Amino acid sequence: MSFLRRRSGQPAGPDFDVLAMDPGDWPGLFGAMIMAGTDGSCQGIFLRYDLLGGRGPAMLIGNVPQGSPARDSEDGVPFEVRQLLAALENDEPVEFVSAEDFPVMLGDDLLIVRKVKVSEGRLYCSQFGRSDDVQVTIASWDRPISDDLYQLLKPLPAEMFQQD
Repeated sequence: MSFLRRRSGQPAGPDFDVLAMDPGDWPGLFGAMIMAGTDGSCQGIFLRYDLLGGRGPAMLIGNVPQGSPARDSEDGVPFEVRQLLAALENDEPVEFVSAEDFPVMLGDDLLIVRKVKVSEGRLYCSQFGRSDDVQVTIASWDRPISDDLYQLLKPLPAEMFQQD
């Protein structure tokens, strides 16, 4: 997966490629958030995909570099899971249940995906590490994450994340 690399020079957006579904391929609303560190560095890019008709968030994809405070949680529940629940205005407590690694083939490449199970049964979550030490987390509400979804992920242009 050669496109998963750290950018060189001075990029217009974050200093890493953001891997997600192209917003043009999504039938509903799309939003993006940059988490900035105190030094101005990018500590994560989070993309929210909402359904048509304003029915609320369907999926949140996070791209979080090594060292970001959003990368690891003390209780095992990923940051993206908590953000998706907050967007859904679901304030029920959620707990980490288990995690298991699964192989996924992407063409000739093998991707090891960590499927995270939490106590909220309508929430699905998977994570994988990229070759540039960025962790991608997908949290989906009421829709299981199929292997086909990984085929749709691609780097988004840095221009999408420019701050004016």
